[in-house]
Amino acid sequence: MFQRQTTCTPAALSAPARSGLRRVTRAALPKPRPHALHEATTGLGQLASGLGRGLLGAAAAAALLLPAAPVGAEPTVLSFPIARDKDVFEVQKTMAEAWTIVTETFVDSSFNNTAWDEELVGALTQAADARSADEAREQITAMLGKLGDPFTRWLPQKDYKEFRIGNDGQLQGVGMLIASDPASGRMMVLAPIQGSPAEQAGIQPGDELLNVDGSSVSGLDTDRVAQKLRGEEGSSVWVKVARRHQEEIPGVPGAQAGVEYKQFRLRRASVELNPVFATPLMMDDHVYGYVRLVNFSGHAAHDMQRAIWQLKRDGAEAFILDLRNNPGGLVNAALDVAGLWMDGPTPVFSVVDREGGDPSLQVVGLAEPTHATTDLPMVVLVNRNSASASEILAGALRDNHRAEVLGESTYGKGKIQSVFELSDGSALFVTVAKYQTPGGSEIDQVGVQPDRGCAPLGGAAGMGAISMTGIPVGVGASEMVVNELATDDCVLTAEQLLQKQVEAAQVPHPLVAAAAARAPPLLASN
Repeated sequence: MFQRQTTCTPAALSAPARSGLRRVTRAALPKPRPHALHEATTGLGQLASGLGRGLLGAAAAAALLLPAAPVGAEPTVLSFPIARDKDVFEVQKTMAEAWTIVTETFVDSSFNNTAWDEELVGALTQAADARSADEAREQITAMLGKLGDPFTRWLPQKDYKEFRIGNDGQLQGVGMLIASDPASGRMMVLAPIQGSPAEQAGIQPGDELLNVDGSSVSGLDTDRVAQKLRGEEGSSVWVKVARRHQEEIPGVPGAQAGVEYKQFRLRRASVELNPVFATPLMMDDHVYGYVRLVNFSGHAAHDMQRAIWQLKRDGAEAFILDLRNNPGGLVNAALDVAGLWMDGPTPVFSVVDREGGDPSLQVVGLAEPTHATTDLPMVVLVNRNSASASEILAGALRDNHRAEVLGESTYGKGKIQSVFELSDGSALFVTVAKYQTPGGSEIDQVGVQPDRGCAPLGGAAGMGAISMTGIPVGVGASEMVVNELATDDCVLTAEQLLQKQVEAAQVPHPLVAAAAARAPPLLASN
């Protein structure tokens, strides 16, 4: 049985047996019936099992019986071969499951002007001839590729587990935040997560990661190295790092001073990721609350609320919300975060669904009368890598006149996916709707347009820094990040804009500057 992560209506598939055929009906049901899909794939398996006993050495065949659109018209029968290999046949079942979900939920009812029924038959036929299950699985990707939508995709079970790490906010690993140094290409440790195996072992910010379990990480990107570090809780992994106590020797290319090589045996554990970094910033006797959100995970709103509370206690007179390089995440998390900054009821975005209905009649937002955590002035920072839920939030804050948006045009991913967990543990991502900002501005392939760009004030860009926005910040990296923010063009521009608003509104300073300056950076997750 598939499980769904978003609130979109799942597909339904009924499967009564008749003369050795299986009937797949595109049912328009008032309520979702996910068990029906399980019944259909299970029944198809029973059919294949029965045919297999009588047709050993021969190609088994089955058919899908699809109802025709006009009332009283004869249904269309689509025939396909059943794989003799058990594992390959399981792939065929997964393929049929994915096809049915797409049929019922995909935003484009023309399926990119393809003969969608025939695409299934062709994929099932190709899979039946596959030499292995892995080869058969390629047909799932090929079938979905005909839809022309890169966001509608299938993930194998292992990759789906990796995806869930970011959304659940937890992982099983060593708790080491890493990034590739853009200048040297070295894989650097930004910081160990507080309380993690990496921190307990003594790994420090600035250590260069050389190898994992004896295998060099040279040439690998951050994601591949992170996969090597993750693993089952309780298992162990060896890592080797280079710790440089001072910079390279000037004038001597390749020569280095004070390099210490260390090897650690780390026992993996459950580690909580931290989507929020927050710190007070001082400028001209004013205190601004800086909040960075790296993704919209399940506990992003909870962590951000704690950050806002703490920054208000630290004397914040206005806020800078940094969504740069935030790729998005859960739509519900974006709604929850929006409720921290805006009173309800308030529209957050409009949905254009599969039927192409009027967006003004499908408004999604804060339905109940609620009070925001803060109503202090704010600026939102975005860039070309701010996508999906980031664009929803930035567009909502701008269109509701809650914040000024500063930076670059955003990525332009104005589509919403539902995530369906399939019977074999893999997952199907399906684009089920397109969204617009509350003011009716298109986002897909356009992006959210900022109110203004960033003035060249700092002489350094946060984008090129090793602690890039979009990467969680560990305790040990806090000082480094704060130092970088002091020369970040967008942050400095935001501070100038907020200074005018604060002084114009004559917002009283709740704490003396010295006390606020001593307040430490806040990492919202414990």
